[in-house]
Amino acid sequence: MASQGIEPGSGRKRAILLAAFGASSMQGQASLKNFDSLVRERFPGIPVRWAYTSLILRERLARARQKSDSAAKALQRLAFEHFEEIAVQPLQTIAGKEYTELCRAAREVACKAGLVCRAGAPLLATDDDVRETARAIVRHLPQERLPNEDVVLMGHGARHAAVARYADLAVAVRGLDSHVHVGAMNGGQRLEEILTRIEGSRVWLMPLLSVVGRHAVQDMAGEQETSWRSRIEASGRTCVPVLKGMAECAGFAEIWLRHLGAVVRALGWTCKSVSTE
Repeated sequence: MASQGIEPGSGRKRAILLAAFGASSMQGQASLKNFDSLVRERFPGIPVRWAYTSLILRERLARARQKSDSAAKALQRLAFEHFEEIAVQPLQTIAGKEYTELCRAAREVACKAGLVCRAGAPLLATDDDVRETARAIVRHLPQERLPNEDVVLMGHGARHAAVARYADLAVAVRGLDSHVHVGAMNGGQRLEEILTRIEGSRVWLMPLLSVVGRHAVQDMAGEQETSWRSRIEASGRTCVPVLKGMAECAGFAEIWLRHLGAVVRALGWTCKSVSTE
């Protein structure tokens, strides 16, 4: 019989809640499912649940009769099922508005329901994270790319002070490969600024996003005039989009897993002898 997240000797029901912006495409959902598998392998015996922070995506999935919870609703469900300790790990890039709202929801539900709830850090929480992410970017560059060809990564960005982490990442990546550039749709370094530093005729374009969704398919690689692909091509260069989210790449996934591990240790979980759900 499954332990349902009860660690031997503790008598307390424990669970992990993973929180992402969301995904409605098959590729995006497959990416999150792959990350889910990594979490279950790393922390055996601990039930894993998901929350989507995007209201639009939750409504879209609801119309398609697919289950999707907000962070608050997912935590309320766990409390109703008598879970007592929850490790929350967001798949956000920076500690911006979305991350702040997630942490607030976790605190509020935990207080009302009497849960012990801790949230892990986003991808770019510390200077060490920035350096590790820069190494992951270089590690996961397209194999077909030639050494002198430029690569542009498009992040989401934010109207938030935490957007400065994109600039930190851009500096760290250029220190490893001067032909790799980091930009963001909102705040941070604009594509126009990046284009002034590109000299080659072929540019690889990659998403700095957890999954491939509308932003990657349309805003980054779409054919409309405003997409990053069209704007790069309008500058007289060939653009090669690569539609692969960070959750699909081991180097990035490992950083989120490390942050989750820090939360698990802070909660005092051992996990190793807990049977699977």
